[in-house]
Amino acid sequence: MLTLFKQEKFLLLALLAAVVAYPLEHWMLHSGQPVALAAGLVLIAFIVAASMRVAHHAELLAEKVGDPYGTMILTLAAVLVEVVILAIMMSNEASSTLVRDTIYSAVMLDINGILGLAALMGGIKHGEQSYNDDSARSYSVMILTAMGVSMVVPEFIPEANWKVYSAFTIGAMIVLYTLFLRMQVGPHSYFFSYSYPEKRRKKVPEEEPEPVNLTLSIATLVFGVVVIGALAEVMSKTLDLGLEGTGAPPVITAILVAAISAAPEILTALRAALANRMQSVVNIAMGASLSTVILTVPVMEAMALYTGQPFQMAMTPVQTVMIFLTLIVSAINLNDGETNAIEGMTHFVLFATFIMLSLLGL
Repeated sequence: MLTLFKQEKFLLLALLAAVVAYPLEHWMLHSGQPVALAAGLVLIAFIVAASMRVAHHAELLAEKVGDPYGTMILTLAAVLVEVVILAIMMSNEASSTLVRDTIYSAVMLDINGILGLAALMGGIKHGEQSYNDDSARSYSVMILTAMGVSMVVPEFIPEANWKVYSAFTIGAMIVLYTLFLRMQVGPHSYFFSYSYPEKRRKKVPEEEPEPVNLTLSIATLVFGVVVIGALAEVMSKTLDLGLEGTGAPPVITAILVAAISAAPEILTALRAALANRMQSVVNIAMGASLSTVILTVPVMEAMALYTGQPFQMAMTPVQTVMIFLTLIVSAINLNDGETNAIEGMTHFVLFATFIMLSLLGL
């Protein structure tokens, strides 16, 4: 039991932070803006710590089942964290663009940030890195379709018809993901896996694999999500108050939410790239982007229908251009089954452009 407590110390600290934060919530919100901002940032740090443990147990389950099921578990865990935080924040603030901006930020972070940095670092170390190009093409066309239907077309939908189109979007996303899931774990699962050369696989057994207790990992994962939800409840209020009137770009909150859910994936993807396992990087980065769009959209649209308050899902012209640039570049880069440092740099430059545009409030 003591060993378990040591292993989960970060999750326990996050739980302690939640227990302390609730009684102090009133004090934090009425002690001035600097206190509220500091409290919000501290709570974000604890949320990241808890999400790391959630991702760790998702990774243990992923290693147990192997690809492509493994990366699916990893991406679903990250999206679950994101949806929980988003749902809580949307219940506390009136920003109608938070969902749109978070999904947009997550796609930029996953494809341009994670994939770009991993391909850059992996390319510098290993040169060209191979993967199954079927997976990249499948992910790209699904992301383009999902974002087009849910975040481009709504710009042309009359306000009076938003409920009908929201219901249609929910159904479309469910159908898309159901078919994709069947492909990923069914007869086309080979699209999302890659047979690495034997000499590279020999390195793997050098590390003694951590024993996996399925029940414990699942329970800890669920418990971690609950703790994250509890922390997000207080964090959203303190962060809103702390940023109010500071001149911070409106999208900064969305970037923080996307970064929280993506933080564990960044480490996993970088480790995979440096180990010359680019297929895992592609599955994580592209799979996380697809899961963010195709799972977050129906959940949040259902929430909008339930509350009767629509979200602004249509992307701005700048966001639309950045998304199409990203998907065009990824379609070109990921079309030959090999990545290199140049391709990684192109994505990373797009990520830097996204950050600059966000800082400019665009």
